[in-house]
Order: sequence, then C-alpha cells, then structure tokens
Amino acid sequence: MGIADKIKEIEDEIARTQKNKATERHIGLLKARLAKYRMMLLEKTKSSGGKSEGFDVAKYGDARVALVGFPSVGKSSFLSQVTKTQSAIAEYAFTTLTAIPGIIKHEGATIQLLDLPGIIEGAATGKGRGRQVVAAARTADLILMVLDASNAEVERRLLEIELEEIGIRLNQQKPNVTYQQKRTGGIKFTTSCQLTHLDDKMATQILHEYRVHNAEILVREDITVDQFVDVIVGNAKYMKCMYLYNKIDTITMEEIDRLGRSDPNGLVCSCKFQLNLDRAVEKIWRTLDFMRIYTKKKGSPPDFVDPFVLPRGGVVGDFCKAIHKELFNRMRHAVVWGRSVKHSPQKVGKNHPLADEDVVQIVTKNI
Repeated sequence: MGIADKIKEIEDEIARTQKNKATERHIGLLKARLAKYRMMLLEKTKSSGGKSEGFDVAKYGDARVALVGFPSVGKSSFLSQVTKTQSAIAEYAFTTLTAIPGIIKHEGATIQLLDLPGIIEGAATGKGRGRQVVAAARTADLILMVLDASNAEVERRLLEIELEEIGIRLNQQKPNVTYQQKRTGGIKFTTSCQLTHLDDKMATQILHEYRVHNAEILVREDITVDQFVDVIVGNAKYMKCMYLYNKIDTITMEEIDRLGRSDPNGLVCSCKFQLNLDRAVEKIWRTLDFMRIYTKKKGSPPDFVDPFVLPRGGVVGDFCKAIHKELFNRMRHAVVWGRSVKHSPQKVGKNHPLADEDVVQIVTKNI
C-alpha cells in the first residue's frame, strides 16, 4: 500500500469514527499518524520532483504577498490592475502557468506580489503542479486568497483544506509550547493550564508514534491534538491571510453586504470594473502590519520622503541592520523623536522598541 493509499485509509477511518470522549484518544492517534504520512508524502515529492521551473522567483522588497486561488478567479487581473506587471489574462482556466511577480509601492513600502497558477482540488498531493504552487506560497509574508464572490464559501473551504494539508496555518498563532528532545529521561510532560483536548498519556502515545521516547514538553495554553502534532513535526508555517472576494458585479447587493460584513480579514472588489482596488492595497499594507521609520542626520532635518519599513515591534537594533549590518556594531546610542519615547528627543539603546513614524538619529562610536 502506497503512502497516498494509507492517507486515504486513515482519513476514511477518522470520518466514520463517532466523535465522543471514548474515541478522542483513538482519533488523536489517527491524526498524528495522518500528519506523519502527509509529511512523508511531502518529502517524497520534494526529492523526486526535480526543478520547479518558473517558480523560483527571487524575493524583493519589504514583503512578499502570494496570490492564491482557483483558476480564473481574477488573480492575474488584480496583479495587472495594482502593479505595472501584465500577467496573462483570459476567460479560461490555467492562463498563468508560472509564478509572475509584480511590485506595489505604498506608504513607503515596496511589496512584491506573486501571481501563482490556479490551485485545483488535490493540489496538496501534487495535482496541477499544486506542490510547486503551495511551496511558493510558503515563501510569502502574506497569503492573498482570491475568491469568486458567487462561489466564495465553497472555494475558501477547499483552499483552506489544501493549504492546511501542506502545513500552512492561516491566521493562527503558533502554539505556546516548549518542546525539546532529550537523549535520556523519558517523557516529561508539564502544563501550566487546564487541558481539555490533550493529556500526558495521549501526548506520550503521539510522541511514540514519531519514535520520540525522551523529551521535555511544557504546555502553556489549552491546545488541540492537531496543534500538538504541529509542535512535534515542526514544519507548520503560521501565515497571515487576507480574503479578496472578486467579481462582486455577478452577485446581488445583499450578498455583497453579507460578504463585506462577515469577515474582518476580507474585502469585496471587482477587478473588471476596478472597484475597491485602492482599498485592497491599503488593507494589504495594514495586514502586513508595517511601521515607517524616518532617518535624521545630525544638523539636518528628517528625511520624510524615503522611510525605512520594518515589521511592527521592531527595535532600534533592527533599524540599524536594515540600513547596514556594520552600523549595528558601530552604534553607541540613538536619538528618537516620536510616539515610542516619553519625551522628544530621547536617547535610547539598541533594544528600544520603535513606533510607526518615529524619527531616528544614530550616533556611532569613534573608530
């Protein structure tokens, strides 16, 4: 029996097993086994797949956004409308056959859009070059899921399943769990909260499924079996996702209103009639959660034209590295004006957290 057959067999057993307290340990072990076989399938495909011609696009700019969706939902149209890149567009499926990059300049940030070929059902197992498409999506900082508004719920559910199976977790936080394998000592399972989906016996059985017999685990939140498996396997990627409901010109105003209100991570638009595309770009910027940091040289006014763009939560040291690695080593202190300091200007060190639109002057050591 091949790996794909084993995966199908386990999926069928999970589907027909009644979910209750008596069966949750059995289902948990099945899920652990399923995740193991999916990982084996991924590794097998990766080793035998050869080169992914047309998918190895160099990362450029402050962030990468991957356009993901079924064929002919409007990904290429969106790329062509909001960038200067002309991706192939036609009224039939599979117009885009490789990854096509484009650039957005917004609020001082350079954002790379990557138009990927349409995903089809079964992409996670390699159908329709699905492996290459999803692997390219994993390199992004944000997934922009483009959906046909007339069939949005079905498309969204199917795409989320495909991405889930390949290890992409959309709009989820990494589980607050510390996991460390040891050479001896057995399994030490500790919790700092009450668990409702997992216990030490189930955790030990799952670890044994992965041939782990010595490890220390500290769980700080009420996690599920799936989240625990993600921690053990270690290949899950937690990514932000924005949902773009395109072709709203094909649905009623009531349906547009429902889609617009139902999803805080979503936005309705029409690429055909250029409706809401400016708001889409603005929402991409906000979802990426950037901050703009302006530079100031001693004796000169701040440069408010060309800011450095950092992920929110960055510190002065990150700002130095963004300018030049050597500047980080030479920095004595920084002088900051803005919302991150109690009084402006204020002298701070490398670990000072910055805020959006701060002005920073770096003072270096004399060499």
